[in-house]
Amino acid sequence: MAVTATTPDIRPPATTSRAGAAAVTAALLLLLAALALVDLTQGTAAVGAGEVGKAITGRADPSDASVVIASRLPRLTAGLLVGAMLATAGAALQSVSRNVLASPDTLAVNAGSYLALGLVAVTGVSLPLLASSGIAFLGSLASAAVVLGLSGLGTGTVRLVLAGSALALGLTAVTQGLLLLFPEETHGLYQWNQGSISQSGFDGVLQMAPIGLAGLLGLLLVARRVDALALGDDAARGLGVPVRATRITAVVLASLLSAAAVTLAGPIGFVGLCAPALVRALARRFRPFARSRTSLPVTGLTGAALVLGSDVLLRVLVPADLAVSVPTGVVTSLVGAVFLIVMATRLKDTEAATAPERLRIRSRAVFLTTTAVLVALLIGVTIAGVLLGDSKVLLGDVVNWAQGRAGRTVSFVLDTRVPRVLAALLAGAALALAGTLVQAVTRNPLAEPGVLGVSGGAALGAVFLVTTVPLAGSWGMAGAAFVGASISSLIVFGLAARGGFRQNRLVLVGIGVATGTTALISLLIVLTDPFNAVKALTWLSGSTYGRTLPDVVPLAVVLAVGVTVAMVRRTELDLVSLDEDTPRLLGLRLPPARLGFLVLSVLLSATAVAAAGTIGFVGLVAPHAARALVGRQHVRVVPVSVLLGAALVGTADLLGRTVIAPAQLGAGLMTAVIGTPYFLHLLVRSRR
Repeated sequence: MAVTATTPDIRPPATTSRAGAAAVTAALLLLLAALALVDLTQGTAAVGAGEVGKAITGRADPSDASVVIASRLPRLTAGLLVGAMLATAGAALQSVSRNVLASPDTLAVNAGSYLALGLVAVTGVSLPLLASSGIAFLGSLASAAVVLGLSGLGTGTVRLVLAGSALALGLTAVTQGLLLLFPEETHGLYQWNQGSISQSGFDGVLQMAPIGLAGLLGLLLVARRVDALALGDDAARGLGVPVRATRITAVVLASLLSAAAVTLAGPIGFVGLCAPALVRALARRFRPFARSRTSLPVTGLTGAALVLGSDVLLRVLVPADLAVSVPTGVVTSLVGAVFLIVMATRLKDTEAATAPERLRIRSRAVFLTTTAVLVALLIGVTIAGVLLGDSKVLLGDVVNWAQGRAGRTVSFVLDTRVPRVLAALLAGAALALAGTLVQAVTRNPLAEPGVLGVSGGAALGAVFLVTTVPLAGSWGMAGAAFVGASISSLIVFGLAARGGFRQNRLVLVGIGVATGTTALISLLIVLTDPFNAVKALTWLSGSTYGRTLPDVVPLAVVLAVGVTVAMVRRTELDLVSLDEDTPRLLGLRLPPARLGFLVLSVLLSATAVAAAGTIGFVGLVAPHAARALVGRQHVRVVPVSVLLGAALVGTADLLGRTVIAPAQLGAGLMTAVIGTPYFLHLLVRSRR
């Protein structure tokens, strides 16, 4: 007779659960009160708790009262309001999408608001705060609709994060282009985008508070319907819940809350991700928190505590005169990045790493024809890049320049233009080869240096050198970029390797690291000299402006080595891209082979970033297109991918220098605009 083991019900009784939930809520309120008191005493002016009390009761010195009433109390109130709105928005988005990683950040809601406000700013029209909030709301709602539509609902954690991150990158690239093209009209927009709760008076808080209250009340009214969605669409319909209308209502209300928060304080990152996750952990022990009507207010309090705690922590760790310049959003983004990495390592990932594409057999004639066409295309792009720009030159001028017989004007133009063209071509080739290696080693079709945080680490190292040693040379930039890329790669690949490079873990950890590096880069730019900040921003856009031939030498050397190694070890690349067992059966030691290719991809990415700034999606687009054209054999994929990457970045650099000449756009902005739709197309295709 079979014996069935039973697990005793160890859940706490309902009364204990309610008492515990009440105790947790009371403790949270006490924490908020303590944080508020500390926050009011922090600042550049020496105003302590006693002076704060006197200012509130009207008995303080006029100067102390001015500091407290006009600056610190509005900052405190804004922190509470923004944290509560973002947290409840994140909770609503996670509920309707049935995805624990949904938030205003991962759904590109903040990026949509940023672009919408940037478009208004370039027109020179000054809008009142409520009108700006309406514009931000439209942008955020459109972004959320696109991401939810592309990723699907309840189809897995990684797809939504990938769609949101890709769209956010593309939208942010467009906005950064606007910042560079219209510096006067968009003055201060970059600092605003980092998120700061500092306020000048209560006007903004008083205008946004009713919106936040209306959004929260609206979510509470549909809370029972939202809870029913957790049972599944069919079960919810069986209970009489209008599934589609409920989802749309919740997304609209969440977008409204996010837009109000963004309008008031700029994008405060990852509060909408962390706060619901913390309350969800409490709900496992205290059952009242499992219901939306109870959890939404507590989530709002948790979000307020996160924002206020980040502001207090910032002012404790950073001197008061510097803390004024550091946005609160930088701190919350760093905390959110760590939180996302921890969640990625703990999420159940049942999706094994797979081969990038189905096996395709292409004839030798197809490969030779494709290569010939790409070589001709690359030659054409190179010639056009040298001849065209803010001033045009002729082929005869180029010949004379090469022979040292050109005039002063032509020599000046070509001395500055030729290194730029070479930097763009070589950077594109290096990033394409790096993407090819990473996708082969991880067997992940969505892996590329930018998505995995490798480019972000390289950019952090290079920006650190730019802002601290502005006169650093090309080899110093390459070295700093390599150090940053190595550290980020150790984190990403080290954590992902424990699970066999499974797709979800690898990509989510990479996005977390990329988020952290972006926050640190923003911190460096905000704190540095304005001249260095402009230099760093221009370089981050993927601009080849100011490049010289010595700047290109490290990249040329590394690319030559990389292509040689990839071609010599092409058979190993084919084997590691198949599966776990076949390489071992054929005598290949898989860990050393993987490590070697990953180190080479990091070196290629770092030198490309050092030479041409941050250029995204090339490492994704070029390998995919190469495999589609010539099959999966790396003896063919490597040269075709390198040619495609060089042509793509070369074309992007040419368009950026000529379309709106004499103004210029960085190649990285152009490739982001091109690569984002392609990346989203791959997500839709993989979903089918």
